[in-house]
Amino acid sequence: MKVFLTYGTTEGQTAKIADVVADVLRDRGHEITKVDVKDARGAIPDGYDGVILGASIHMGKHDKHVVELAQRNHDVLARVPAAFFSVSLAAYGDPPEAEGYVEQFEQETGWRPGTVGIFGGALLYTQYGFVKRHMMKKIASDKPGSLDTDISRDHVYTEWDGVRRFAEGYAARLELQSASSV
Repeated sequence: MKVFLTYGTTEGQTAKIADVVADVLRDRGHEITKVDVKDARGAIPDGYDGVILGASIHMGKHDKHVVELAQRNHDVLARVPAAFFSVSLAAYGDPPEAEGYVEQFEQETGWRPGTVGIFGGALLYTQYGFVKRHMMKKIASDKPGSLDTDISRDHVYTEWDGVRRFAEGYAARLELQSASSV
C-alpha cells in the first residue's frame, strides 16, 4: 500500500521519528513517500492508501504548517486510514500536558486521527546558540519530571520502541482496512 507521511520539524527530532515510522512501514512491504510539510505545498496528493502527519511542539503549539495541512485536507484524512504523532518534551516529563497538546490539535484542525502517537523530543543543547541553550536549560529546570540540564551534551527522550509500536499499530490498521475492502 502507498502511504504519504509528512511532518513538521524545527530541530530535526520529528524527522528522525518519521524516518523510523517509514522504515517500519517499508519493512512491512508498504511504499512510503516521506515529505517535510514545508515541501508538501499544503496538500495531500491523490493516490495514497494512507496518511500519517507528525508535528513537534514549540512554544506550546504544533507546527503551524501541519495544522494548516490537516485543516485543508479533511476529505482525504476522512477517506483513508490516517494517523498523527506529536513530539514534545512534555511527552517525557508531563504526559497530561502532552495529551492536552493533541486535544488542542484536534480542536484546531477539526480532525480526530484514528491512530495517535505521543513521543518525547530532544534537548539538543550542543546545537543551540548561547542564548537558546540557556533558555532551554531554564525551561527544562522548570518542567516537572527529570529533564536534563547538563548543557555540555544532547539529551534524547524519544522512546524508540514506542515509535515502532505506533508504526506497527498503524500498519496493522491499514492492512486490516485493505483486506476488508477486497
